[in-house]
Amino acid sequence: MNDHTLLDRNRVILCHFDSYSTALLFARYGDSVLAPTPLPDAASAIPAPDDAAQHAPDAALAALAAQYGLDPKQLKIDDGFQAWIASDSGPIRIHLARFTGLDAPHEAIEPLGGVFKPISQMRGMPMTELNLMRQVFNLIMGGG
Repeated sequence: MNDHTLLDRNRVILCHFDSYSTALLFARYGDSVLAPTPLPDAASAIPAPDDAAQHAPDAALAALAAQYGLDPKQLKIDDGFQAWIASDSGPIRIHLARFTGLDAPHEAIEPLGGVFKPISQMRGMPMTELNLMRQVFNLIMGGG
């Protein structure tokens, strides 16, 4: 499976959490926090499917890092986050990857049209994505 096909079945939320200030920032690209593309319009949350072979977290992160030119050593998949979305082409797994540096790497996502924003500045986003960010917020702020 090539990276393009892999990323059709996977999306990644990139975030940075500063444990000192408890600042949680999400990478936002226009009207979406999902990389490399937003969800289809008719997307909705579902339970995890029985066959998850096309949804390996490390492979999805490696494909995204390669496509976006990100340093994979600065990213870590959060295995505690689980989210699945139904789409016309099949299930899509949403992964959470955290930047591990002391500061959010603004310069890494700016060339991609991205900016880091807190959840409080995400009004107007699709409800599905707002719900995903709430799950991330609850996971991280809950000590995950």
